[in-house]
Formats: sequence, structure tokens, C-alpha cells
Amino acid sequence: MSDAPRHYAVIGAGWAGCAAAVALAAGGHRVSLFEAARTLGGRARRLELDGRTLDNGQHILLGAYRATLALMKQVGVDPATALLRLPLQMRYPLANQGDGMDFVAPRLPAPWHVAVALLRAKGLAREDKMALARFSTTARWMGWQLHEDCSVADLLQRFDQTDRVTRLMWRPLCIAALNTPPERASAQVFLNVLRDSLGARRAASDMLIPRRDLGALLPDATEAYLARHGGLVRPGVAVTRLLTGSEPGSWRLEDRLGESLGEFSGVVLATGPEAAAQLLEGLHDTHLLQALEHEPITTCYLQYGEQMRLPAPFLALLDAPERQAWGQFVFDRGQLGGDPGLLAVVVSAAGQAIADGHATLTTGITRQLAQDFGQPALATPQWSKVITEKRATFACIPGLQRPDNTAMPAGLALAGDYVAGDYPATLEGAVRSGGAAARLLAG
Repeated sequence: MSDAPRHYAVIGAGWAGCAAAVALAAGGHRVSLFEAARTLGGRARRLELDGRTLDNGQHILLGAYRATLALMKQVGVDPATALLRLPLQMRYPLANQGDGMDFVAPRLPAPWHVAVALLRAKGLAREDKMALARFSTTARWMGWQLHEDCSVADLLQRFDQTDRVTRLMWRPLCIAALNTPPERASAQVFLNVLRDSLGARRAASDMLIPRRDLGALLPDATEAYLARHGGLVRPGVAVTRLLTGSEPGSWRLEDRLGESLGEFSGVVLATGPEAAAQLLEGLHDTHLLQALEHEPITTCYLQYGEQMRLPAPFLALLDAPERQAWGQFVFDRGQLGGDPGLLAVVVSAAGQAIADGHATLTTGITRQLAQDFGQPALATPQWSKVITEKRATFACIPGLQRPDNTAMPAGLALAGDYVAGDYPATLEGAVRSGGAAARLLAG
């Protein structure tokens, strides 16, 4: 970065904004981080509800998330203690073994970890295992690249994947990674994720589950890091206007009352695409920002007695919309440093699931848990709460043209998980874009 310290603004304190702010501060620059909400973290944040500390959603990170893990270490968070590291797995409740599977990769060098996991997998017939192995081998031979993007469903059909392996492995992985159903999801972006996990060293495919709330995982430490480096964090301050500054490439910021928030050598716009489009109106072409479609993610929290404990910290569930069974993954928060007996059930691409209201969704999920685990008591939790992030991610459709920093006005840079890149809307995508925006501004 430049030898001459400058004052930069970062608008938006989600994970992209945190990454940009830390990168700028680490380069010796002064940073002001603005966040319209009272809580840092954006779409991966801590919530205080009903006297409880919860997250607005449940995340699974991958060992391949090098930028995110490096950022956590940089701000003083130890991933080894903050995250539970598990080998690649897709495990369904034992009571549902006749309709599920148990797939766990051993800690062997790649690609043997996947090969042995396939040999040992329960609930898959020989033709299912052969289909899965064929997909992995062919995708690796292709260099994880397609000549032309298509839907994940079309890709799976092209690779002759069986209905069972599609339902038990590929569909839940696609929805979890891209938050877009396979029928509409980009096959190329899905292959990018598989390339960096299944196609890389064994540790890259590990699943990392937070043991701390999302605020403690990064945003809190980012705020402390900026304070140590002379930065300023301003929660509850909404930036609503960008004005050219007194020097070429400099910008002045104003709040919703028209009050000046200062002049800066450069600005990282790390807001959601809608807010970024509003700030850039009249300054830059915003049609790609405005054209993005969005998918919701819903998390259903369920509190049971303290003695309740799942067979594993997290398990896959067989979603069946026809019987109002919407859950795709269930997390035992008691095994992850949270309240004993508290479960979090995740419903990705949740538009249809929330259409009939939270009460209907909760009833369907609790019935699903009771049936899948063979425990009738799971149908009657002591307490429940449904949290829906309505614009959790962009819809990751084939051939999607995403916004980038090409032709952005001097001194401005976009950052966010929606900015053009290899990854879908993930924490890793957000962190990578934040670091790239900081490098673009500060050199």
C-alpha cells in the first residue's frame, strides 16, 4: 500500500466492510467505518432476542476459506478455538437411515479421503457410489470448468447422477453453498466451490462450524483492531450521499439529515447492492446492482430441555415440501458453545417455506424433527423463534453478470459477496472482495 497514510471511509460493516477496513488500517491508513445498523456484521451478525443471544443465521465455513481464516487471525481470533473443525460429511439422522445416508470423509490425503468415504458410506447403493465417483473424477479432469454455464440440475443429469445421490448429496450441498435451488443455480459457480474443497487438499474440504456467536467471530475483533490502529467505528450512522471532494478522487459523505460526515481520500462501498445503487446514482452505471435477484434464508430456533442432545453437532435433514418438512440442516447449539437443548434448523432458498407464515413453518419443522429422529418430544419445544433474512444472498443463476469495479469513479470501490468473483454469496466471497477493494484504493 501507499507509503503516505490517508483517511479512508468504509460504508457498511458486514464482513466485506470489516475486511476492507482491516486491510486499510494494516497498511497504515486511518479508517472510518460507518454502519447504518446498531450492530456490526451485516447479514452475518449477532442478535439479542427474547433475552437470548442468537445469530441471524447459521453458517458453515470451509477449510478452503483461506482469506476468512487469515482475517480472523489478523484481528486476534483463533480459528482453532472459535470454530469446530469436522471432516467433510453428509450425515442424516439414524432413525431415517432407510431414506438417508451416512457419509464421512476420513482424515486421509486428497483424493483418498473422498474415495474411502464413498466405500464406507451407508445408505448408498453401488450405482450411487459409482455415480458420485464419476462426477468427481470427470469434474477434476475438466479442470472444474464448463465451456458454457448451465444449471446444476442440468449438470447432474449430464453426469448421469442417480436420483438418490442427487437428493442426498448434491441438492443439499448446492442449496447450502449457493442458496439457490439446483434447477436455477449456476453449475460453474457450484464447480468453483467444489474445486476449492473436494478438488483441493483434504483440509480444504473440512467443515468449520462457529462455536461463538457471529459477532464474536469477527466484527467485535475488527472494531477492537481498528481502535488499536487509530480507526473509528460509527454504528447507527447511515451514509446517504456521496459528493466529490476538494481533491481528485476524494469524496465527501453526508448522512440522511444532510450533515457532513467528513471528506476522505477514498471510499469502499461495502453495503448491500440496493444501498450501493442509491449512493452511486448519477455517478456510475447501476443497472447490474439493480438487476440482482435475491433469495431468503430462514433459521428456526427451538429450545428443548437441557438434557436434549443430538447424535452429532450438526446433521442433514431430508426436506420434503409436500409434507411441510422444510429443514435442510439442524445444529445442536448446546454442542457448539450455546445453550444446552437449543437447536437451529436452517432453511435455505426459503421463499416457499415462509409463504404460509412462521407458525406453520415451525410446526412443519418440529414434526419433521420428531419423525426423522424418532423422538416424539421434538414436536413440542419449550420455546421457538423464526428469523428470516429476506435478502440473504443474490440468486446465483447461470451466466449471471455481477457488478465489479471496472470503470468505477476514481476513489470509489465496491465490496460485497455479490461483487464479481468465483464464489457465491459466502463469507469467503465477502472477505475476498473487501480485501480486493482496499488494494484497489490504496495500491
